[in-house]
Formats: sequence, structure tokens, C-alpha cells
Amino acid sequence: MIRRQHIVKVNLPGGVVPAGLLLAIAEAAGAGGEARFGSRQQLFLEVRPERLDSLTRSLTEAGAFFEVDADEYPNIMSSYVSENILHSAGWTRESVYKDILDAFDAPPRVKVNICDPGQNLVPIHTGHLNFVASTVGNYWHLLVRYPGTERVWEWPSLVYSGNIARLCKVLEEALPGSADLEARYATIMESEQWLPQPAPDPLAVPEFALPYYEGFNRYAQGLWLGVYRRDERFPLSFLRDACQLALGTKVAQFFVTPWKSLVIKGIAPRDRKGWDILLGRYLINVRHALNELCWQSEDLSEEGLTLKNFLVRQFDKEDVRTWGLCFAVQVQQGSAPFASILVRKRPNTSANQRKALDRYDILYARDFNPHEREYVLFRKEIEKEHLTPYLVSLCKYYYELRSGEGDIAHHVYGERRVDTVEVEMVYQCKHCLTITEPEGTCPVCEADATDFVRVPKPMPVG
Repeated sequence: MIRRQHIVKVNLPGGVVPAGLLLAIAEAAGAGGEARFGSRQQLFLEVRPERLDSLTRSLTEAGAFFEVDADEYPNIMSSYVSENILHSAGWTRESVYKDILDAFDAPPRVKVNICDPGQNLVPIHTGHLNFVASTVGNYWHLLVRYPGTERVWEWPSLVYSGNIARLCKVLEEALPGSADLEARYATIMESEQWLPQPAPDPLAVPEFALPYYEGFNRYAQGLWLGVYRRDERFPLSFLRDACQLALGTKVAQFFVTPWKSLVIKGIAPRDRKGWDILLGRYLINVRHALNELCWQSEDLSEEGLTLKNFLVRQFDKEDVRTWGLCFAVQVQQGSAPFASILVRKRPNTSANQRKALDRYDILYARDFNPHEREYVLFRKEIEKEHLTPYLVSLCKYYYELRSGEGDIAHHVYGERRVDTVEVEMVYQCKHCLTITEPEGTCPVCEADATDFVRVPKPMPVG
């Protein structure tokens, strides 16, 4: 069978790409095509076989690292994109990220994340080697997640910025064949000069709240622009024109977010009109609702993207509040995406594989914290058309937990005189929220009766 398209993945280390390099990529890929960005801040191109040789030659000449129909070298993720615009506290600066990224002489074979915990745009713990800025300048916590598992171990000492690339190379060789890296810590630390330091404070990750990352926004250096595409596709002609405009107005580089969007920093207020004209030329809208921007689907998954857009439309219709939450759709087997609430497709075991027979599970991260890698089953085997009511009810449950017991009623009725009403109490599983009998196990998630709590009986709706 003749292959109709090749997927060329271009790594953009740290999610940053010089405007000149992005222009070379766009021109090499040819007119009329499209580019897509990935959840690890990489770039994808779909290329017909007859254009593949020409593209790969041009990418090689431009100095880009790329793979064809493969992903053996995951892109290095970083929160470089958020510096100065969505986070300004702490000691991390653009120069710190640049120095660390420049120290990698070869792309790693494991997933590396380099993040400041004070920002919420870039996931912190989705890599295998997760470097998280500490309270000590130029020193980082290291959280190791073993490949193929959700097991996480914290490196006992802080890691110096100048040694991150070198340590990644050592751990890359040790990780795949080691089920117990802890036992090798002392040997690794004795092998070279690592300048370790003890952590004066435990790693503290702030409460998650996804910032609004789209549109024109002011910051100290002028304006920054965030561009999101509902279909995840950026016309190559748009990228080419954007790069030419950037180079003509002294904008040196572009940034990619894990939400598959672009960020352009350093736009002078006098140059905003040019960017407005460019957006208008390509009919690009830059004011989507946050309850759409907080959704993710797997890279290059048309099925996942279609389901995501279906659920986004339902959320828009219901006018659902999602602040503090993020959502993901998973239709392929593998590690769970970064999400507070996850919609996961179940394997379709029917003989005819009809889409109408597809079923989905709804899960949520422990404490609704997307930085946690542990998920709790909420509902299982749900038809696509019935997903929205359950997702809305889970959102309501999240806000009820945030408000604290009795806070909502006090706020709403605090200034009114109300009669006391006898409330019927029932037992509810604290994991999946199923109303159940006080004894035995939960009929949905099979939790033990010790995990049941007494709650007011839900009132009928409508």
C-alpha cells in the first residue's frame, strides 16, 4: 500500500523557535500546507512522499532536528514561554532557560521537563525527568518518573542549572534498564562533580488555574500575542507571513505552548496594527472562551479532536464555568494526558467496530489537581451523547468542594430569614459520587463502605 502522507516532527527545544528558523521551516514545507503543534511544544508537518526529500534537505540545512514517522527523541518541554508574561516571580529568567537548553549537545531519548512551579501554563510532571525550580537560585528539584509507569521518585538533592543537560544524559542511560534508580544515586553522585545542594524547602506546587493565553496582552516589554486554532492547524502561509512581520519589527522568536498554540512576545505597541492586519487576512479569531482553551486532545488525533470539539460546543451551550479545571480527551492507549478531568475511550470490542457502540469513562485527578498522576473513576461506559451531563455534574462537585461545606448556602441565604427544613440524608461514595447503600461496596467503582459519606439527598431536577 502506497503511503499518502509522511509525518515530519520537528523538535523545538523548550518550546522556543527563532523566527528565522520557523520561516525556513514554513518555506521548506511549501505553499498551501499546514503545520500543527504538539502537547510537548513540538511541530508537525504532513508531507507527501514526493516532497519528503526536498523538505528533509532544507530542514537539515536550516539546522532543525526532525524525525520522519517517528518520535524516538521527545521534545524538551519548558516554561520558558510563560516568563515575563504569565509569571514574573522567582529567579528563573529567559537567560536561565537559554543556558540550560544550549547545554544539550544532543536531543534526549526520554521526556525532559524544565519548569517553574509558579506558572500554570506548562505541565510540571508530564516528563520522565522533571526539573522544577527550587527556592535556591539556579537549583532545581528533580522528579523522576519511570518510563511506562506512574511511579515518581524525587532525587534526594537539588540539581545545579549548569549540570541539567549532563545529568539527563547519565540518567537517560540508567532509566530504561533500572527498576530501582534510588539504589544507584550514590554511585552516580560519586562519579562526577555535580555541585549538589540539600533542598531547604519541600517542593510546593501552587493550586492549578490555567491562565488565559490568547489574544493581545500588555506586559513590561510591550505586547504579547497568543494564537489558538480550534482545528489545531496553522496555515504555512500564515506562519511565513508572521515570521516575515516579526523579523521586520525586531521580534526574534516564537513560542509554542502545550495547548498547541503560538505566543509572540515583544510586539511594540506601534506595530500592533500590522499584527491585526495579519490576523484579519487569515480570518484568525483570538478571543475564544476559556472553557474551550482548557481542553486538550492527543497529538494528531482526528478522532480525539472531533470529540473534544463536540464537548466544547456542549459546554458552550450549557455556559459551563471551568476556572481552575482543565480537561483532556484520550482515545488511544498510553499514559494519561495532563488533565483535572479526563474523558477516556474504552476499547471497542464489537465485531463491526461501529462508532455508535463506542463508550467512554470519565475520571478525575486526585483532588482535581492535574499535576497528580493518580486518577479516580467517576463514571464508566458512557455513550458520547450522555457525556456532557456527567461532566457538568463533576464540575459542580469540584466547586462545591472548593466552597467548603455550608459556604454556598451561607453566602446565598445569609441575609435572608429562612425556615428550617428537615433534610433527608443518604450515603454517597466519595470517589465516584454514586448514591449507594450504607453497607457493602460501591456498585460503580467498587470502593469499600468505609469510603461512603452521608450527604443530603439530591433534589430532582426539572
